[in-house]
Amino acid sequence: MDKTLIVTNDFPPRPGGIQAFVHSMACRLDPGQVVVYASTWKGGQDGDGTEVAVFDAEQPFPVVRDRTTMLLPTPRVTRQAAGLLREHGCTSVWFGAAAPLGLMAPALRRAGARRLVGTTHGHEAAWAQLPASRRLLRRIGEGTDTITYLGEYTRSRIADALTPAAAARMVQLPPGVDEKTFHPGSGGDAVRARLGLAGRPVVVCVSRLVPRKGQDTLILAMPRILAAVPDAVLLVVGGGPYAGELRKLAARTGVAEAVRFTGPLPWEELPAHYGAGDVFAMPCRTRRGGLDVEGLGIVYLEASATGLPVVAGDSGGAPDAVLDGETGWVVRGGSPEQAADRIVILLGDPELRRRMGERGRRWVEEAWRWDILAERLKSLL
Repeated sequence: MDKTLIVTNDFPPRPGGIQAFVHSMACRLDPGQVVVYASTWKGGQDGDGTEVAVFDAEQPFPVVRDRTTMLLPTPRVTRQAAGLLREHGCTSVWFGAAAPLGLMAPALRRAGARRLVGTTHGHEAAWAQLPASRRLLRRIGEGTDTITYLGEYTRSRIADALTPAAAARMVQLPPGVDEKTFHPGSGGDAVRARLGLAGRPVVVCVSRLVPRKGQDTLILAMPRILAAVPDAVLLVVGGGPYAGELRKLAARTGVAEAVRFTGPLPWEELPAHYGAGDVFAMPCRTRRGGLDVEGLGIVYLEASATGLPVVAGDSGGAPDAVLDGETGWVVRGGSPEQAADRIVILLGDPELRRRMGERGRRWVEEAWRWDILAERLKSLL
């Protein structure tokens, strides 16, 4: 692999799925052949950049932080990226998110890059729907050698905005799952004991608390679930801006005693919290006329790796992360009735849960391991 400059807004310690994706891929490349150019982050408990500095120092490759918290393809940022490319002798570039950073591709090619790869997520599919951003996406496709996509949903929408030649060069590159971290023995029993859930049927949802993810749909489904499984509990794992509304909804719906909120958790505690569930459910839905959509839903695959059956919403690319009827089911996003019906069936059938969980685990091992997907990225670079 040629030496690669990774240009990205999405990089830890800033939290998020794209951040984890880019970092996990970077860590599976040859550390001597990687340089990261990223925005900075003022979050964390200190807010003064200390957390970022400590994180960067622990990485096996150089991380160069821009002074801004949001990299945009401005002349200054483009000059900085071109300077890093030449300084470190990089001949390939990976844009952690193609839009908008991929607009720098022509300038970086002039600076010496021979291979340029832009990775798309969910938001590029939304870009493809609006005339102005659609034109920019087309330029990104023309300037890069390859645009990657998460699954068929995002591919079809993004390809429609590209030239036929750029669309033909698209390659699937989804995030992977660490099957050694997410596994059936991840520590769920200890979490159940600590939360006082031992012996109770547990529906778990691990995700950021925002309206699209569908935690509200699960809360609205709980009366129907409790009518069939009276001791069931919904374990809502994660933090986010929707947390307060969700707590109020649980109280208004009369199910507050059957809904547990963990709040934000460090990443290393998530595998055990998946393992605390009998069923994983995140009935995500598409919002804002298709502009707020699920790109893939790696949480379904992490749950499958943990041996859980999954109930997914039909938003965007979420169905790409489920073998419907084999590893779980896809329901209409925003339908408490459909979510409840599938969850009740799973809670009442241990053999079905076992069969779907085992099939999901095998699927992750066959197709979604990080090492398989990192080799694909290496070949593109």
